[in-house]
Amino acid sequence: MSLLVYVNGQLLPKDKACISVFDHGFLYGDGIFEGIRVYKGGIFKLKEHIDRLYRSAKIINLEIPLDKDDLQEDVIRTVRANGLKEGYIRLVVTRGVGDMGLDPRKCERPSIVIIVVPMPRYLGKPLRVIISSTRRMPYQCLPPHAKTLNYLNNILAKIEAISAGVDEAIMLDLNGYVAEATGENVFIVKYGVLMTPPITAPILAGITRESIIDMSKELGIPVVERQLTIDELYTADEIFLCGTASEIRPVIEVDGRIVGNGKTGPITEKLIKHFDEYIQRYLTPVYG
Repeated sequence: MSLLVYVNGQLLPKDKACISVFDHGFLYGDGIFEGIRVYKGGIFKLKEHIDRLYRSAKIINLEIPLDKDDLQEDVIRTVRANGLKEGYIRLVVTRGVGDMGLDPRKCERPSIVIIVVPMPRYLGKPLRVIISSTRRMPYQCLPPHAKTLNYLNNILAKIEAISAGVDEAIMLDLNGYVAEATGENVFIVKYGVLMTPPITAPILAGITRESIIDMSKELGIPVVERQLTIDELYTADEIFLCGTASEIRPVIEVDGRIVGNGKTGPITEKLIKHFDEYIQRYLTPVYG
């Protein structure tokens, strides 16, 4: 069955799902998005993702033309129409169709697109990473808590990882502290304590990041949010990255240096094993 894509209220076949070339999301990256996982016919933390989308919209002064409940129902409807039980949702809101100028007032109405696709699970699959020379964009340039369509900063770091022949790149802030990977938050383990950059760092306020902190408290794993340095990455007992698409992925090598014993560490393993049970508690059912 051809995938159906939601475009401004309509469900259209994939090959007919289009937006205007004059849409400012296409012309300027002027818009926001969410990536959301579907597990066993349910949507993981849908409300939290919708809430974050509206926070992103407020940061960039974009008025979403639906209320939260209606947009949530449209996401559910799109997943159901595609019969998806396991996969990924991309929810996009752009400034809308305007002209060739930057002025957002020329855009009469935002565009809303919902794409759902099958996606394999990456839970527990190890990664080799580098420290990117591309620094994470600071608050003064683009608020990192707004999940915007402007991902060129991250893409440049990803290209660097590809050129180095590894899976992913970790980005630093302008002061040289650890920020995040190109699409994931970063955690390290040292002396049995889980550590991650604070939410005041130039990082996305990740839904999976919050879930990891929540799970760790349930499992009695101490968590500290503080600035992390490159040498702490090099000497960490464990490192993992987390995000909606990637889930929880152990890092076994940083800049050619083996992390721990080169295998998934015990705390990371504990979180991976607990993850599916945790997911079940936060699923919005799609099929009744």
